[in-house]
Amino acid sequence: MRKNNWACFLLILAGIVIGGFIGNLFPSTWLNYGQTFGLSAPIVFDIGIMCITFGLTIKITVASIIGIAIALIIYRFI
Repeated sequence: MRKNNWACFLLILAGIVIGGFIGNLFPSTWLNYGQTFGLSAPIVFDIGIMCITFGLTIKITVASIIGIAIALIIYRFI
């Protein structure tokens, strides 16, 4: 039986979100320890009649890594 890749992607995304939420619930613990990277300032394209802003920041914490691991374990058993 072939597993669905979209289900794996959605479970990993849910694990990241739930892990980040748990990390924010306990801000002074080891769960919220991590690294933030991305664009330091957003890129702005102003073409007169329209202004488009691009920005991306990713924060990887211990809680989000644990969430990814749990999501992969759940995916393995479904």
